[in-house]
Amino acid sequence: MIGYALCGSFCTLERSLSALEGLKNAGYDILPVMSEICYSTDTRFGKAEDFRKRTEHICQREIIHTIPGAEPIGPKIKLDALIIAPCTGNTLAKIAYGITDSAVTMAAKAHVRNRKPLIIALATNDALCANLKNIGHALERKNVYLVPFGQDDFEKKPCSMIADFSRIGDTLTEALMGRQLQPLIIPQG
Repeated sequence: MIGYALCGSFCTLERSLSALEGLKNAGYDILPVMSEICYSTDTRFGKAEDFRKRTEHICQREIIHTIPGAEPIGPKIKLDALIIAPCTGNTLAKIAYGITDSAVTMAAKAHVRNRKPLIIALATNDALCANLKNIGHALERKNVYLVPFGQDDFEKKPCSMIADFSRIGDTLTEALMGRQLQPLIIPQG
């Protein structure tokens, strides 16, 4: 079983759910996790209830969306891998510094103790500024893999980077074999 966690990069949720559907269609048994914000916040990109329903329909499981709900991941609920897609800069920073204050960060903390792959599909407007050091920290950690990413709009948002969500499945395949999918930095636009 793999875990699939979603954070509040709301503009990327559709891409993430398409990737989730691809994993389910490939035969993966998936445990869904959502940050509390993602689980409950309506935005211009869609209603939280619609994202919840679609996620639960794809996974055929209820979403874990609280810290107590995520705590058994690791000791009791053993995952082969945990994917965070999208992983916001905020969530990446918390993971880098061991902060556990959401269902997603608790799932990540609980999962990594089993030395299984943690796969991060980054989506952050501050990748090339405030979060650059956290990306570096993630890259040097054992069992942490990043979905290939690139700048999404270098003219209007020069520090922003986003993962290529269509490569989540390939990243998972490589991570399960202990390898980082390459190339890691890809051109986007």
